[in-house]
Amino acid sequence: QVQLLESGGGLVQAGGSLRLSCEVSGSIFSMNAMGWYRQAPGKQRELVAIIISGGGTNAADSVKGRFTISRDNAENTVYLQMDNLKPGDTAVYYCYAKGGPIGLTNYWGKGILVTVSS
Repeated sequence: QVQLLESGGGLVQAGGSLRLSCEVSGSIFSMNAMGWYRQAPGKQRELVAIIISGGGTNAADSVKGRFTISRDNAENTVYLQMDNLKPGDTAVYYCYAKGGPIGLTNYWGKGILVTVSS
């Protein structure tokens, strides 16, 4: 059973930093893509950043220049370094991975809360 375990969330003041981590366990297949989505209260879930197995990345315009996504393929772990956090970044952050036997299965973590105070 594939599980995504997130860590690193919490409360931080505006301008501060946090680093989210997500470890994928239970899969014998490497993940083609790993990344992070977030959902703020009353809003739809949105893509924050994603990284593919070859190292290519994509990120939402709202976080470019502030957030950095990286992955450790050997450890099946993805990281999100969040700098210069703003109150608008407050949300539940969900780890995402795509892989499986034919590389098309979507996996989700349970979510971790990030709160940025002004």
